[in-house]
Amino acid sequence: MKRPKTKTSLITLAGATSILAFSSTSVQASGEVNIYSARSEALIAPLLDIYSKENNVKVNLITGSADALLSRLQSEGDASPADVFITVDAGRLYRAKEAGVLQPFETDNLNKVVPEHLKDREGYWYGLSQRARVILYNPETVSAADLSTYEDLADPKWKGKICIRSSNNIYNQSLVASMIDANGEKQTLEWIKGLVANFARPPAGGDTDQLKAAAAGVCDIAVANTYYFGRLGLSDKADERAVFDKLKMFWPNQADNERGAHVNVSGIGITASAKNKENAQRLIDFLTNKQSQEWYANVNNEYAVIEGVAPPKSLATFGEFKADKVSLSVLGENNRQAVKLMDQGGWK
Repeated sequence: MKRPKTKTSLITLAGATSILAFSSTSVQASGEVNIYSARSEALIAPLLDIYSKENNVKVNLITGSADALLSRLQSEGDASPADVFITVDAGRLYRAKEAGVLQPFETDNLNKVVPEHLKDREGYWYGLSQRARVILYNPETVSAADLSTYEDLADPKWKGKICIRSSNNIYNQSLVASMIDANGEKQTLEWIKGLVANFARPPAGGDTDQLKAAAAGVCDIAVANTYYFGRLGLSDKADERAVFDKLKMFWPNQADNERGAHVNVSGIGITASAKNKENAQRLIDFLTNKQSQEWYANVNNEYAVIEGVAPPKSLATFGEFKADKVSLSVLGENNRQAVKLMDQGGWK
């Protein structure tokens, strides 16, 4: 396996100037902290630079794909230099916990600011940012009045109208895992069968490909994470901004008696092999303060995990929404059964 590319966060990137005025409230530390991150360097390095300067701590950043970094942590074992692991989706965070590469920890700050449903029940990981998996639709062919819930996407009225990526995708697996919790296995299997019957085409590509297909008329509805949609709206490519302008976002399951839109996280944990645990804990507290959360949300087109932080500018016009408050630990616990049901239901 090709080793992930190594990067050290000693740079200042566009957008970092908005956080350079951070007031130093951290305890003055020293030494280093080593991070394996599935988020790209541009999406986190400027914050790491600020932490480094405030705490006199050298920050070493290695980026790579989520699966490659987890495999690396497993193969390195106790000899791993990594102190911190950052990855996306509660399903992947659960896999890291089950693989034994994380250790439980807590701080007074994390206990106070990170909601219970956005962190591991046993303290192995904490959410850094939220994304919702929502319905995007073409208003030329679909009326918002006809949309309602995830469950409704299995209705035959949507036959040949839905684009969504494959069952191999962890985002879809976590969505199904949440539906198992809400509706049970039998009902979820029937929902999967109905959804598959409504596909406009066999699943192909990522979330952005589903959005482009809906804008192009291949389908009328796409299911995707909010940050992919926000990213298109800020693109410097005219064709991608055109996709954003063509589609509308719909928040599912918003009625008073419904659970809310499915949310997931990018998250962070301290590795089982950590040699710099105190610096790692300080870093995680820093990443969950208000200023860091504001920057992180806007640069990543995601929602903060702490209260009192406005939505990212790219998504602010879509308003507030009710989020499903199921513990995200459940998404990992139900993952195996979710994959099994998707296979049984014909979701390729």
